[in-house]
Amino acid sequence: MQLQEILYSQGFGTRRVCAGLIQQGWVQVFSQGEGGGPLVCKEASAEFEAPGLRFRVQGVDWPYFEKAYVLLNKPAGTECSQKPSTYPSIYTLLPSPLRLRPQKAAVQGVQAVGRLDQDTTGMLLLTDDGKFIHRMSSPRHHVPKVYEVTVKHPLDTRQVDLLLSGVVLDDDPKPVRAAACEAVSEFHLRLTLTEGKYHQVKRMVAAVSNRVEALGRSQIGGLTMPADLAPGQWRWLDAADLALVSG
Repeated sequence: MQLQEILYSQGFGTRRVCAGLIQQGWVQVFSQGEGGGPLVCKEASAEFEAPGLRFRVQGVDWPYFEKAYVLLNKPAGTECSQKPSTYPSIYTLLPSPLRLRPQKAAVQGVQAVGRLDQDTTGMLLLTDDGKFIHRMSSPRHHVPKVYEVTVKHPLDTRQVDLLLSGVVLDDDPKPVRAAACEAVSEFHLRLTLTEGKYHQVKRMVAAVSNRVEALGRSQIGGLTMPADLAPGQWRWLDAADLALVSG
């Protein structure tokens, strides 16, 4: 694949912009052999094997990925929307190439796999793989998601038992059950869900006469939040991570 096409596919702008970056000497390519350092390439039409390629654009190193899969530690006070109404968008936390990766659809860049409320923190997956988004979002696949919930009133076994047996939400007569639930401490509830209704955790906790004071997602499938990933930071997901997520 031509270097210009590689940069374009990774979200570095139009083909003309990518060609300009290359011709001006802003692009270095790492040797695909062991221990190869980055070399400046000024030929936009230079051919490279894209899979496994690493390159440096304006001083920042990037790996080539046919599809992008990333994990963001969502901070509080952010919206999972390209056009936020009140709070900053989570997309402002990502570098521009992730936001500009070309897609056949009208919307560019990676998209959130589901949404978290503006005050909810924790694990959020983003990708430009539409099939992955559909698979992860479909209720048929029952992907478990674990939430760490701080509640206002002390927890008791009755509340935990009700959440496990099922509570009725105001817009659905069918009881909604937690896949798993435990009182970690007097005010800390760990709740596992396999579906994603609107404000589900908050409404389920309210249904057992308690109130959510703070909420964070700590796990999706078998993948847990990395301890060294601070709020607002992101990282690439590798094949092992995706296997854990998909179960």
